[in-house]
Amino acid sequence: MSGKRLCVALLSVVTVLGASAMAQDEKNELGGILGRTFISNQGIKNASMPSVIAFGKGLTFDVDYARRFLVTPLYAVAGEVVFAYNPDEDLNAGSFGNAIVPPNMKELFITPAARVNLFPTTAVSPWVSVGAGFGHFSQASSLIYGGSNPGKSTTNGVLELGLGLDVKLSKRVYIRGQVRDFWSGEPDFPLADTGKSRQHNFFVGGGAYWRF
Repeated sequence: MSGKRLCVALLSVVTVLGASAMAQDEKNELGGILGRTFISNQGIKNASMPSVIAFGKGLTFDVDYARRFLVTPLYAVAGEVVFAYNPDEDLNAGSFGNAIVPPNMKELFITPAARVNLFPTTAVSPWVSVGAGFGHFSQASSLIYGGSNPGKSTTNGVLELGLGLDVKLSKRVYIRGQVRDFWSGEPDFPLADTGKSRQHNFFVGGGAYWRF
């Protein structure tokens, strides 16, 4: 499934959920976060010389829709859909004449999740989120130093764990800081085997959301 199709599918879900919830009283949230994705460098197995895949810190966009099902002065429980897109994750490995990875890749994560906020009726509310969904990785068609890239686009299961803090600006507008870990499968790098099957994608960012 292409990244464009995944985007269309997610936007359709958010639109339907948002439209069906308009009549409800401030139990719904729609927000956006801007930040960076951090991926640890990974060693390459059986390399002729010490070598690693170095990842950049891709600018990442996050759109969330949530609906609160239970609210008390102590805690609130919500279901949310998290959409995170990293359109340009830089890569570097190998050397001139020995290209083994593409210059960049794209990441798309869509994870339904459950979120619990503490002290939801106060001005400051910390929260934790746990969910599962899928991630899609697409790569450049050529390698970093030239040549055709044998790696393919992949889609795999993702676990999501998030921590954040919401701060009230007005009755309906809140600002949010968050860290989310999308624990995904490895991208397909046939020429750079890391020996791993999973990787952490830490998304750190801030933004705002509207409650309606």
